[in-house]
Amino acid sequence: MSQSLSKIFVHAVWHIKTTSPQIQMEDRKNLYSYMGGILKQLECIPICINGTGNHVHMLFVLSKNHSLVKVMSTVKIASSRWLKTIGDRYKSFAWQLGYGAFSVCESIRERTINYIKNQEEHHKKRSFKDEYLQILKQHHIDFDIDYLFRD
Repeated sequence: MSQSLSKIFVHAVWHIKTTSPQIQMEDRKNLYSYMGGILKQLECIPICINGTGNHVHMLFVLSKNHSLVKVMSTVKIASSRWLKTIGDRYKSFAWQLGYGAFSVCESIRERTINYIKNQEEHHKKRSFKDEYLQILKQHHIDFDIDYLFRD
């Protein structure tokens, strides 16, 4: 083939360190916009970014030119640095080292978008830990529960 083509939807999820300050409601929209800008710089297509005070969900189309690990590392490092510039309340802000990344097929893209958009409502009933464990089980991912939620 003379051209490389791909369309890989990725649903990524990650959490703040337990010692980190929570992300304030008034800062989230700007944070998510900033993350979307980073994705665009990496030739990815941001579709939906949302979360709560302690974690983020992001649906995007992965660039054919960058690895998932590079995209996730860049988004997390840059967004952490950016948060530290907007106020002293974030001077000790940090994301946990890991993340979850899951493929999403076109047929459930809209359902995934709605799920991400409704994070605040969703977490009135379910903890992040329970949510994340469910996602891992749905995707048949093996994990070590003792290591999973460590900083």
